[in-house]
Amino acid sequence: MSLSDYLFTSESVSEGHPDKVCDRISDSIVDAFLSADEDSRVAVETLATTNRVVLAGEVRGPESVTTEVMIEKARQAIRDIGYEQEGFHWKTAQIDCHVHEQSVDIAQGVDSAGEKDLGAGDQGIMFGYACNETDELMPAPIQFSHRILRAMAADRHSGKAPQFGPDAKSQVTLRYAGGKPVAATSVVVSTQHAEGLTQDAVRELVLPYVESALPEGWMPPADEIYINPTGRFVIGGPDGDAGLTGRKIIVDTYGGAAPHGGGAFSGKDPTKVDRS
Repeated sequence: MSLSDYLFTSESVSEGHPDKVCDRISDSIVDAFLSADEDSRVAVETLATTNRVVLAGEVRGPESVTTEVMIEKARQAIRDIGYEQEGFHWKTAQIDCHVHEQSVDIAQGVDSAGEKDLGAGDQGIMFGYACNETDELMPAPIQFSHRILRAMAADRHSGKAPQFGPDAKSQVTLRYAGGKPVAATSVVVSTQHAEGLTQDAVRELVLPYVESALPEGWMPPADEIYINPTGRFVIGGPDGDAGLTGRKIIVDTYGGAAPHGGGAFSGKDPTKVDRS
């Protein structure tokens, strides 16, 4: 096989994946600060586990964004994702906030003063490019993985597919010929689901989303489509596995198709260069 003929795999995760829940919460706090003052400085991390959320980090912004406001923003984020489970519920989860004032040492490196321009909040290495594999100008494996989960989430929120839970993952492997994607060789989708559904029933629900995400004629053989391959998936989200902000940086970028400098997006204001 030549260097231009190969298989490439990328994964995506849904908004209800434990790490993505944390990303969403951290970003909701960034939004709260920037909405109140566009010059706010925010670096907030989130930890989520069974019915508990911990917020930590440094901020500099308006006093109107209090601890109580941050806790309420976290609850709203969890509610918007759709978590109303016994082990993780937006209304009953214990939320602890340990966010404090930004270090003056960091502030002096960021603030503009005299002839000094606004500085970056940290050093960083960023990679990125546009490619013509998809209309979104993103590599096809990661984009198709995203499409599957976005469509499933949309139907869950609309009520069209109430059997799905918020937590899900997808993985798409494409075959490249002459450096261009030509077909899918395998697809994996694992989704949280309602109690009582069989694995066959979940497979029947998920298959149309896989088919609609891929170009016509690209579906892999039936025995290379893996739907909930480990079986039952009722307990999900932070109740099933702890989550952290910034732990899905490859999902957030190019799905492994480009190098990554290590920086995460979520929880940061635009002076953090990995975000801007």
